[in-house]
Amino acid sequence: MSMSGPTDGFPDNAPDAVDPLAELRGVDVRFDKQVVLRDISIAIPRGQTLAIIGESGCGKSVTLKTLIGLLRPSRGDVFFDRQKLDELSERELAEQRTRFGFVFQQAALFDSMSVGQNVAFPLRQHRRMKPSEIRDKVHLRLAEVGLPEAVVTKKPAELSGGMRKRVGLARALVMEPDLILYDEPTTGLDPIMSDVINQLILRTRDNLHVTSVVVTHDMNSARKVADRIIMLYPLSRLRPEEPQIIFDGTPEELDQAEDRRVIQFIHGEAGERLMEMREAGVTP
Repeated sequence: MSMSGPTDGFPDNAPDAVDPLAELRGVDVRFDKQVVLRDISIAIPRGQTLAIIGESGCGKSVTLKTLIGLLRPSRGDVFFDRQKLDELSERELAEQRTRFGFVFQQAALFDSMSVGQNVAFPLRQHRRMKPSEIRDKVHLRLAEVGLPEAVVTKKPAELSGGMRKRVGLARALVMEPDLILYDEPTTGLDPIMSDVINQLILRTRDNLHVTSVVVTHDMNSARKVADRIIMLYPLSRLRPEEPQIIFDGTPEELDQAEDRRVIQFIHGEAGERLMEMREAGVTP
């Protein structure tokens, strides 16, 4: 296991460790006076699946948005494929974003569009393709996530939660991205459908050779899909000199962690937190 620091990156056996696809170097993110991320350094090798875990409010989703340039850091640098994102023009940044796929927590589908129109939307926005080519691509991606052609004409409201998640994944894949980001991909799903999504994440990685970042509270999902796991901790619960990344290692190393904060999170133990809440006068 390796702990966070200004220069650390990833486990020794990580692929392409010397040439990460995406990287944060000494990144701070603040909103007015509230600091959400502090001195975060993460390098993500090509082909790796990284899971980011941690309790609500620790900055997981902010990390995702910073990685792809949706949020600019208050300090530090963000690199994608060796390019510093804040040095790119808006046109260049928009072009780079076509290399990202984003699977949102609630799928974020357009309710007024059919499934086929939702999946085709990025192609219509960013590619010059014949309608027949778009149709074929949409059907291919839907088939890859295990959905039949019959769903193409349906509206999102007609689908189950698990089916909407899979449509969201198909839309993220349709541009053949180099990096896919998943924001809580199994939230709200039953255990069987959660495992279906986990299997799709693994299949996507293996078949399309993409790099993936998965933000999740689901420890079963993190252990199953990730090559590497990092855990963020809320800054409000840290001393100024303490690193915000309190774990960085493999799933196997996670189960051997000795940090009590990591142990409590992965086992869902609330005892110490309940004591803190009582001391602060908060009734759970």
